[in-house]
Amino acid sequence: MYPYGTPTVVPAQNFDPVKDAHALRKAMKGFGTDEDALIAIICHRTNEQRQEIQRQYKTHFGKDLIEDIQSETSGNFEKLLVGLLTPIVDFYCNELCDAMKGIGTDEDVLIEILCTLSNSEIHTIKKQYLRMYGAHLESELKSETSGNFKRLLVSLCTAHRDESGHVDQAAAANDARELLKAGELRVGTDESMFNMVLCQRNYQQLKLILNEYESITGHSLEKAIKREFSGDIQEGLLAICKCVTNKAEYFASRLHKSMAGLGTNDRQLIRVIITRSEIDMKDIKVTFEKMYGKSLKSWIKGDTSGDYKHALYALIGEQRSSS
Repeated sequence: MYPYGTPTVVPAQNFDPVKDAHALRKAMKGFGTDEDALIAIICHRTNEQRQEIQRQYKTHFGKDLIEDIQSETSGNFEKLLVGLLTPIVDFYCNELCDAMKGIGTDEDVLIEILCTLSNSEIHTIKKQYLRMYGAHLESELKSETSGNFKRLLVSLCTAHRDESGHVDQAAAANDARELLKAGELRVGTDESMFNMVLCQRNYQQLKLILNEYESITGHSLEKAIKREFSGDIQEGLLAICKCVTNKAEYFASRLHKSMAGLGTNDRQLIRVIITRSEIDMKDIKVTFEKMYGKSLKSWIKGDTSGDYKHALYALIGEQRSSS
C-alpha cells in the first residue's frame, strides 16, 4: 500500500470533517483551550483531511481555523499546528522563501528540500512559489547562492532527473569512470561531471553507479566527495548520495542534527516531522534508533516539553508518556 515507506500519519477512518470542525471550535471557545483535543484531531489527520476540516470550519463558523489556532496557542506548539494546517506545497514554499530571506541563506534547508523531492513535486512547488511570492524560485536561488553550489541547486530546480527506473550496467560503469577522472584522478575537480550525473540519473541507476565506483576504487563515492569538495556543494552532493542509498538514514540524521548540541533547531525538527509523517516516518524512527542507540521518542522527550512534545509524539506514532 505504501511503496516508498511506512507513514505514521494515515487517513483517519470514518472521517467526518464537520464533526472535527465543531470539536476544534469547542476546544477553543470560552476560557482556556483544550490542547489535547487539538492534538487528537490535527495530529491524527492527513494534510488533505486537514484542508477539508478548514473548509468546513470556515463554512460553519465564518472564521479561519489557522487564525483561531494562532490566537489560542503559542510558541513551537503553535508553529507545529499552523504548519500541519498549511497545504504541504505552501509549507515547502514558505520554508524555501524563509531560508533565503534577510541576511544570509540557510543552505541546509535548500539542500533538504531540493535534493529529496521528485520532479513533479519540484515543478508543483515552482508554480506555487511564483503564485505566492511573484518570483521564480530558480531566480531566487541564483541570487542567494554562488559558485558550484548555485549550479547544483539550479540543476535540481530544473527537475529533469530521469525517473524511468531503467538501469544500464555498462553506462553505470562508464559514469563511475568519468566521475573518477573528474575528481580523484586530476588536480582540481571538474564539478560539472558530478552535477550532471547526480542530478540527471535515476535513483536505481545511481545505485549502480555508486556500486561501480566502489568496486573500481575500493572506497565509496561519498568518501571521494568528502575529499574533493567542501562546504555547501559537498553537503548537497552527499545528500543526493544518501537519498539514493538510504533516504530514511538521511532524514534520521536531519532529526538528530536538529536536537544534538546546544539548543534545539525546532524549525528543522518541525519541518522533517511534518513532511515525512505521511511518507516514511516509521522507517526513519527505526533507522534513527539503529544509528544513535536511543529512540527518536526519547530524544524528543529530552529536547521538548508540554503540548508541543505531545503533538510531536502523536505525529511520529508514539503514545504519550505519563511524565
